[in-house]
Amino acid sequence: MATTTEVRPTPPIDRPTGSVGVRRGGERSATALFQVILAAWALVSVLPLLWATITAFKPNPEVFSSPWALPSSWNLDNFARAWGAASIGQFFVNTVIVVSGALALTMLLSTMVAYVVARYEFPGNRFIYYLFAAGLMFPVFLALVPLFFVVRNLGLLHSHIGLILVYAAYAMPFSVFFLTAFFRTLPTAVAEAALIDGCSHTGVLFRVMLPMARPGIVSVALFNFLGLWNQYLLPLVLNQGDKSTAVLTEGLAALVAEQGYASDWSALFAGMIIAMLPVLIVYLIFHRRIREGFVAGALK
Repeated sequence: MATTTEVRPTPPIDRPTGSVGVRRGGERSATALFQVILAAWALVSVLPLLWATITAFKPNPEVFSSPWALPSSWNLDNFARAWGAASIGQFFVNTVIVVSGALALTMLLSTMVAYVVARYEFPGNRFIYYLFAAGLMFPVFLALVPLFFVVRNLGLLHSHIGLILVYAAYAMPFSVFFLTAFFRTLPTAVAEAALIDGCSHTGVLFRVMLPMARPGIVSVALFNFLGLWNQYLLPLVLNQGDKSTAVLTEGLAALVAEQGYASDWSALFAGMIIAMLPVLIVYLIFHRRIREGFVAGALK
């Protein structure tokens, strides 16, 4: 006689249906709050820049009489006065020379150092790496006095060469630290294949590894450009007010004092816009490259 087994239906499991909705509601609230904070931060950052740009085109009487209104006439003479009479043009050219030379020297030396430290094992490898990393924590204020005497003994005070060398030394710790980590993420098989094919170590660096490391190199170069362009303390100490080699940051500080007493506020704001314009252009053109460089380094 066959026996039958009674199958009882499984009772439904009580699931907290409200928890999912609460979680999603909390995520939406956090996202909305984050967007509001970002919008407020963008507003705080953009409004002063927009106000300074509008003021740079105003006649001097309208700077204080109608500070928030559009100018009655858009005066390009303000930029001409700032460029010529206030010597902003000379300061601009000096800055381009110094920053371009320092950036080229920094990227050449730091790329070679970072590649050797990242890809080759030798006694003192880690010491060199940590030495550059320690340079990031060393405040430049402590080096001003000995740096001044070193540059003076070399006869490089009040010269573009002196500023280029000091700028390069100032930017190398960050560049080596970042590029070393980036070179370590690159595949070793490609470099080994190039060596087997007869390529020299120098050829592997410049013909194989540098093209692969282009996102990281571009990111470091852009950060160095922004930092060197806005550098004020080092040229202030090494130039000592010499206008023939002064850079934009020194020139703007002198312009604030001079135009403040002359009440030529329009020329002052025009000089500020001239100084900010290259940085804004470079950032707007290459801001995606900066993001791509960091994302590529993180994914690899």
